[in-house]
Amino acid sequence: MKIAGVTVKEVYVRWIGIFVLAYVMIFLHGREPGQTMLDKYLTALVFTTVFWNGAFAIFMHFRKVYPQIRQTPKRLLITFTCLVLFLLVGDPILCYIFNINEEVDYLSLEYYLHEVPINVVSAAIIGSIYENVYFYEQWHTSIKLNEELKNQQIRTQFEVLQNQMSPHFLFNSLNTLTTLIAEDQNVAISFTEKLSEVYRYILQNKEKELVSLHDELEFVEAYIFLLQMRYPENLSVDISIAENQRKKSIAPLTLQMLVENAIKHNVISKAHPLHIDIYIENEKLLAVKNNLQEKKSIGKSTKTGLHNIRSRYAYFGEHKIDVIVTADDFMVTVPLIEVIQEKSLVSA
Repeated sequence: MKIAGVTVKEVYVRWIGIFVLAYVMIFLHGREPGQTMLDKYLTALVFTTVFWNGAFAIFMHFRKVYPQIRQTPKRLLITFTCLVLFLLVGDPILCYIFNINEEVDYLSLEYYLHEVPINVVSAAIIGSIYENVYFYEQWHTSIKLNEELKNQQIRTQFEVLQNQMSPHFLFNSLNTLTTLIAEDQNVAISFTEKLSEVYRYILQNKEKELVSLHDELEFVEAYIFLLQMRYPENLSVDISIAENQRKKSIAPLTLQMLVENAIKHNVISKAHPLHIDIYIENEKLLAVKNNLQEKKSIGKSTKTGLHNIRSRYAYFGEHKIDVIVTADDFMVTVPLIEVIQEKSLVSA
């Protein structure tokens, strides 16, 4: 169970630690004349409660501001700086409030050199425990996400290969190839080359997290060539994407799955030709839109295509896959991904 991203167990550990550390502090700091051990402990308990909870708030704040692993050095430096300032300012203020040793100048260098370092060292030790636990949690989450992505990629690869290696697909491809050999050997050669490109691309990119949009489009163009041999007059695909946009990246086989869905779920005939548009929307989204003419029966559907794409994009952060259905059109928009120098991923 988590509260604001912090496990409930941490709350128990923190408050138990506060009482234990307060007890330790009564031996590290001298006792004032006339002050009983109970008074000393209660005073130490107040100091420890304020400092520990204040330090905890500082840790949590900068974790939200700098959440990425690559930001760890910057986060630690700023956190430690703010923590030291908090202790330097907070200690004399609390001493003044509780009138501890009125003869001491709380703003003097002697006081800071004698009293504050103890608090700083204690905070540093506790902070290192927090950071080690946080780093371990990030590492564990990263390992888990990597495993989930690998499993998702395996499912994607299986689904695509299953669709393309199915007897129905092979029968249609070989039947088309046989017809082309008899009618036009040059076209038959082109068909064979495109078929080879389709399988080569799948094998080369099956384990990648991202591919360039340029490479994905070349693959999809080869895939569309095969489809148009089956539907020479009834299927048209218009790709309108500028060269500068093709440098961005997407998850491999995303376009193929969207085009395949359009083919699978819509009627394609002379009376009802299917038209697919692939273009960039708002400079940051890849859109695939087709005229809507749904089949009454498409056989057994796994219904995992869009879920598959959503799951893979969730790995890269807050990248939303939108599906827009109107009376005439069906459109899916997929965010483009930009790979920056530090190999982290941001939305285009």
